[in-house]
Amino acid sequence: MIASSPEGEAGPRESAAARVSKLFRTTAFKLSLAYLAVFAICAFLALGYVAWNARAVLDDQIVSTIDAEINGLSEQYNSGGLRRLISVVERRSREPGASLYLVTTANGDHVVGNVASVPAAVLAKPGQSEVSYGRGEANAEEHFAIVQVFTLPGGFRLLVGRDTEERDRLRAVIGRAFASSLAAVIILGIIGGWLAASRVLARVDAMTRTTRAIMAGDLDDRLAVSGNGDELDRLALNLNQMLERIGELMRGMREVSDNIAHDLKTPLTRLRNHADAALRSASTPEELRAALEGVIDEGDGLIRVFNALLTIARLEAGSAGEIMAPLDLGATAHGVGELYEALAEDNGLSIEVQAGADVIIEANRELIGQALANLIDNALKYGTPDGGEPRRIVITVQARPGLAHLSVADHGPGIPDDEREHVLTRFVRLEKSRSRPGFGLGLSLVNAVVRLHRGTLRLADNGPGLRVEITLPLIQRHLPEGE
Repeated sequence: MIASSPEGEAGPRESAAARVSKLFRTTAFKLSLAYLAVFAICAFLALGYVAWNARAVLDDQIVSTIDAEINGLSEQYNSGGLRRLISVVERRSREPGASLYLVTTANGDHVVGNVASVPAAVLAKPGQSEVSYGRGEANAEEHFAIVQVFTLPGGFRLLVGRDTEERDRLRAVIGRAFASSLAAVIILGIIGGWLAASRVLARVDAMTRTTRAIMAGDLDDRLAVSGNGDELDRLALNLNQMLERIGELMRGMREVSDNIAHDLKTPLTRLRNHADAALRSASTPEELRAALEGVIDEGDGLIRVFNALLTIARLEAGSAGEIMAPLDLGATAHGVGELYEALAEDNGLSIEVQAGADVIIEANRELIGQALANLIDNALKYGTPDGGEPRRIVITVQARPGLAHLSVADHGPGIPDDEREHVLTRFVRLEKSRSRPGFGLGLSLVNAVVRLHRGTLRLADNGPGLRVEITLPLIQRHLPEGE
């Protein structure tokens, strides 16, 4: 058994610290802190406004109470003079409460009241002020009050006020509530930011693990989607679609590599055999010429295959769609159909074009013509049932709301349902078609042309036979002048 060492224990601590550091660096946590700061400032301003207004209201209440006391004492003074005023002040001073009274001589000597001492400057200056005062208690703490001072005949001074202890106590309560509320907001905000960042970080870490597995070669793995439709779900869906497309391209590349290795082996073998036979057995110029012509034919076939592969690659990369112009799809169908009429008659078939007028699309004329030619060529090769009577090939062009529909239908053996998607890939040929010339690139090229033009391709049953249906965006119904 190997004993654990301090170095061995440092790893988990460092790993935990790294996780916490990574959590603090997340955008979710930073946004939570930003929202917390904004909310804390708003709460501070709101509570501060409440505290300020509460103090103003209490001050107004104290001043109103003092004014009421002064009005009552003024009535007593008017009715009984200074003696009656002193008597009333003496009686009120003995009553419990926050009201303060004081009568002094002109020299500041205490006559009557429940205030033991006030600053001399307060008595010397009539009016309202907030001052400190003493109650005459031993070791008593300092008290504060809002007071009004009046000068009476004979130099006497009258002080009427009210202690602010209740106001200060309420302010302290509001202050504690303010501090505790602000602390609660900050703590809850940090906890909420921690939880939100942890949740987001967990999903991001899961995405990271998935992407690492994909980079390691597991191209079938996909990012998890929670289903709540948030931004991470949308990102995961888009990335999954991208990965699906990459997977399709990778599978296509593997299939192309395998098919090239298998399907091009035969013509290359024939090419070599023709050359070898010419070297071994040709004894006259005519025989050598015939052998060289066979080699050239095989070479031309291989060049056509590679040209088709290059064309498909350019179409799938989107680099062949620069030259787009308005194109009358019906006129193009008539033109391509006429080119193949003679070949169709030689095969005992007829070509019928049913095209509406002015079905205009934005397209590359050469590519659309090549795609239509490939479809007609396939129909000529496979459009006659084995042992059956030759029939016709029907090309249909129709305009529907916003879309142009092109179809090429034959009456051959057709393609089984489970093979229709498969035959759209490169070098795929059905078993019963391998005895006929070709390399399985025709439908793949057509599919690439249709995708380049933002259209769709579907293989359907023609009962009997195959019907290839193409849908392309329709840009207008009438040609510009001069077309």
